[in-house]
Amino acid sequence: MSAHAETVDLLYGVCAEFNAPGDLIRAAEKAREAGFTEMDCFSPFPIHGLTDAMKFHDVKVPWTIFGAGFLGGLTGLALQYITSVYTYRHNVGGRPAFSWPSFIPVTYECTILCAGLAAVFGMAAFNGLPKPYHPVFSAPNFDRASQDKFFLCLENHDGFDAAKAEALLKSTNAVNVARVDAEEAGNWSQ
Repeated sequence: MSAHAETVDLLYGVCAEFNAPGDLIRAAEKAREAGFTEMDCFSPFPIHGLTDAMKFHDVKVPWTIFGAGFLGGLTGLALQYITSVYTYRHNVGGRPAFSWPSFIPVTYECTILCAGLAAVFGMAAFNGLPKPYHPVFSAPNFDRASQDKFFLCLENHDGFDAAKAEALLKSTNAVNVARVDAEEAGNWSQ
C-alpha cells in the first residue's frame, strides 16, 4: 500500500468554514456539480434551499412517521371497536355498538401519539444518535457551528481526491479550509 493511500484512508474529509448561509449553499451546489456526492453541512439554524443544493432527499423518517401514525390510529380504532362491540357491549341511548363518530377523538390522539414518538425516535435512530464524538469536531473553529459559522464537509468515500476537494473549497468564498482526520474519532465512531 502506498503512502498516499494510507494518508487518504486516515482522512475523514475536507471541511470548509463560511461566514454566510448563501456562501454555504453556493459551495454545496458547486461541490455537487463537481461530482462530490458524500457531504454534510453544519449550520446554527435551518437554511432554506440547502437540502436542494446538496441534493439530499432521504425519505426514511417521513415514511416511518406515516407508518407509525397509521398503525397508531388503527390500533386506537381497533381497541375501541373490540371494547364496544365484543367485550363490553351496552345499549346506550339506542346507538349502535360501533358508533364511529364517538371513536374519532381517541383514534386521532393515538395517531398523533405514535407519529410523534416515531418522529423523535426514528430521527435519532436514522441519524445514529447519540453520537458523543464525530471526526468533524476537530475541524478548526467548528465549535462556532452552533453559533455563527457555517461548515461544509466533503467526506472521504470511493474515489475521493483530497487535493481536488481542497482546491474546490478554496475556490468558493470559504474563510478556512482544512483536512479532517478520521483517526481522531477513536472508538466513538463505531
